Amino acid sequence: MVLAAGFGQRMRPLTDKMPKPLVQVGGKALLDHVLDRLADAGVKRAIVNVHYLADQIEKHVASRTAPQVTISDERGVLLDTGGGVVKALPLLGHAPFFHINSDTIWIDGVTPNLTRLADAFDPATMDALLLLAPGAGSIGYSGRGDFTMASDGRLKPRVERDVAPFVYAGAAILSPALFKDAPQGAFSLTKLFNRAIEAGRLHGLRMEGLWMHVGTPEAIGEAETAISESTG
Repeated sequence: MVLAAGFGQRMRPLTDKMPKPLVQVGGKALLDHVLDRLADAGVKRAIVNVHYLADQIEKHVASRTAPQVTISDERGVLLDTGGGVVKALPLLGHAPFFHINSDTIWIDGVTPNLTRLADAFDPATMDALLLLAPGAGSIGYSGRGDFTMASDGRLKPRVERDVAPFVYAGAAILSPALFKDAPQGAFSLTKLFNRAIEAGRLHGLRMEGLWMHVGTPEAIGEAETAISESTG
C-alpha cells in the first residue's frame, strides 16, 4: 500500500494545484519513485489511497502495469495513516504487505532495502517491521528522531526532550494482525505502533544507503543532487 491521500501542505506552493505524490524529483514523480521500487521488489499489485486532487493521481497511475494500481478512495473523508489502511484491508488481503509513504525515496545499498525488509520480516515475532534511517546525515530531515532499537531489533519510542538515533523512513512491512480491534474512522498509525511496542512486536531494520525525506520544495534540490551523484 502507498499512502498518497494527504494535502502536502509543507510542499506549498507546488501543491496548490498538484497533489504532492505527483511532484517531480529528478524528472520522476515521487509516486513513481515508490511504485518503481515496489515493481523492482516483485510486487504485482499496489493499493494507492487518494483524497486531495484524487483525479490527478487516478489518471497518472491508470496506465501502470508494474505494479498494477488499485485505488482506495478516501474522497469522502481523509482517514489518516491508520484509518486509510483499515479501509484498504479488504483490498490488501490476509498476508503481510509493504506500506510506503509516497514522499519517501532513497538510494539503495548493495541489496535493495525492500528485499532486505521482506527477508527480515518474521510474522511469528513481529506485527510490523519498519525501515529506519539514521537521523544524522539523512536528506530533508531535521527532527529529533523517532526510535531507539535494541540488539534484537525491537523498538522503543523516543523519550520526550531526548534525541533518538533512528527515524522511521516511511517504508515498512505490516501484518494484518497489527489492525486487530483497530479504531474506526480517522486515526494515526502511530497508535497501533505504540500498541505493538508494548507487546514487543514492533521491530526495525536499519536502512542501507541514503534516505531522502522530500517534504518541502527545498528538499527537492538536495535530493536531486544526491541522486545525480549516485548515478554519475
